[in-house]
Amino acid sequence: MRRREFISLFAGAAAWPLAARAQQSKVPTIGILVVGARGSEQFWRLFQDDMVELGYVEGQNIRYEFRSDQGQIGRLPELAAELVRLSVDLIVTWFTPAAQAAKEATRQIPIVIALAGDPVANRLVVSLNRPGGNVTGMSGVNAELGGKSVELIREMLPSAHRVVALANAPDPFSKPFLEQIETGGTATGIVIDAKMLHSVEELEVAFAEMERERPDAVIVQPSLPTKSAVELAAKYRIPAVSSLRAFAEQGGLMSYGPVLAYLYRRAAVYVDRILKGAKPGDLPVEQPTQFELIINMKTAKVLGLTMPRSLLARADEVIE
Repeated sequence: MRRREFISLFAGAAAWPLAARAQQSKVPTIGILVVGARGSEQFWRLFQDDMVELGYVEGQNIRYEFRSDQGQIGRLPELAAELVRLSVDLIVTWFTPAAQAAKEATRQIPIVIALAGDPVANRLVVSLNRPGGNVTGMSGVNAELGGKSVELIREMLPSAHRVVALANAPDPFSKPFLEQIETGGTATGIVIDAKMLHSVEELEVAFAEMERERPDAVIVQPSLPTKSAVELAAKYRIPAVSSLRAFAEQGGLMSYGPVLAYLYRRAAVYVDRILKGAKPGDLPVEQPTQFELIINMKTAKVLGLTMPRSLLARADEVIE
C-alpha cells in the first residue's frame, strides 16, 4: 500500500469514531407548545419534573424550546412553524389548538399531546390504538366530561332548569364539547344555552348577558381564560363549573376532570420512548382513567348554596 493511501485510510479511520461520538452526544431538543390558559404553568413544571425522574436534565442531556401563545390562539401556527424551523427533535403540546397547530406545521417531527380533547374527532390521529402518523400521547379532556358536568349541576341544584355553556370558538374541541353538554341536558331535562366565544372581550359580554338572563349555572370550556371566567362568575354571582382543577382552585364553584399530574407523567414517558427509537404512530393514545371532583366551599357560601352531603362525600377535595 502506498504511503499516501495508508495515511488517508488511517485518517479516515481515526475520524469516523470521532464523528460517531459527536453524533451520539447530540443533545435532543424538545419543543413545548402551549395554549396560555390557566394550568399551563403547572403542566410545564410537572412535565420537567417527570423528565428529570426519567433521567433527563436540562443543559446536560436535554434541551427545551418553550413557546406559549400568551392567550392569543391565533399565534399558535407561527409558533409551531418556528419550532419546526429550529429542527427540534420532538414537540410536546398542551391543549387541542396547540396539537393541531403542531400537526399542521409538520408531518415528520414526532408530536406528543400532553392534554387534548378527542384526538380522533379532531383528526389528530387515525385511531386511538393505531395513531398511524407522527402524533400520539394522552387524550386528557374527554367531551364526555361536559355531560358529566351537567349531571353534577343537577345533583348540586335539583331545581336547575337552564345552564349556559361557554365554548371557545377557535378551539376545535368546542364542537364535541357542546354536543356532549347538550346530550347531558337532554338526559337531565336541563335546557342548554350554548354560546360560542371568539375573544376574551366576548367572555365579559356573555356574563353581562347572563346577569339579565339569570341561568342556574354556567359550564366553561377549559381552554377559555380561567382567571377571567372565575372573576366574572363571582362578579355576576353565577355558579360556574369546568373540567380543570385550576378552575376550582382559582375560585370557580366546582371542577371535574382527569388527574392532570398523571397525564403529564405519562406524556414524559411517551417522550422518553420516542427518544429511544419508538415510532409515535405505533404508540396507542391513552385515555384518562383517574378523575377528581373538586368543590370550592368558600365560593358556595358566597353564592348562598348548600351542597348536598352526597356530593361532598364524593369530592376528592373540598376547598374551605
